[in-house]
Amino acid sequence: MTTKVTAFKGKAIAAAFVALAMTGTSLPALAQQAAATAEAADPAVAKVKGFYDTLLSGMKQAKQLGVKGRAEKLDPVIKATFDLATMTRLAVGPAWEKFTPDQQKGAIDAFTKVTVATYANQFDGFNGEVFDVDPTPKARGADKIVETKLTPSGQPPVPLNYLMRGQGDQVRIVDVYLNGTISQLATRRSEFSAAVQQGGADALIQGLQQQAEKLLAGA
Repeated sequence: MTTKVTAFKGKAIAAAFVALAMTGTSLPALAQQAAATAEAADPAVAKVKGFYDTLLSGMKQAKQLGVKGRAEKLDPVIKATFDLATMTRLAVGPAWEKFTPDQQKGAIDAFTKVTVATYANQFDGFNGEVFDVDPTPKARGADKIVETKLTPSGQPPVPLNYLMRGQGDQVRIVDVYLNGTISQLATRRSEFSAAVQQGGADALIQGLQQQAEKLLAGA
């Protein structure tokens, strides 16, 4: 079963609904209810759904907010949903250990700004898009995969899956898989490696800052 998070003009973002097939008060029915409740309460799923709620809200208000307003709206939820420090470290790879503490902080800050700016730039309006969130995450070792789909109006759905790490309220996204398989971290690792090889940590940080500024300018 898939939980839909939908936005419509003039209506509030729909809350998550879990359909329970209840027949009387039999033990199997109660077991189904308990299982459904556990799925709905999964912190990894709740984290992704909360992010989508804010993203859709920003899409509905896109024209009023502008790209910088959308970035301000998304900034706190992105920082609460993504483990941006871990994502930066993994994207940089072995060269991370050669960065000074200030360079590590600078890289994390710049990558955070790029992440926020990217979502603010790309999700710049609403035209009936629907996000579907699978309420049952898939185990991957100690981590979890939360599977979702973005369905643009009149177009086929696009799988967007999230690798989640951590427990309880501390669970965070550490990678995003476009079309279900294309790792954002793998793509970033290639880009970051080239930048570090050419100019070191400072070149990477400067490049990320410039990319964020360009996105926030609406380019």
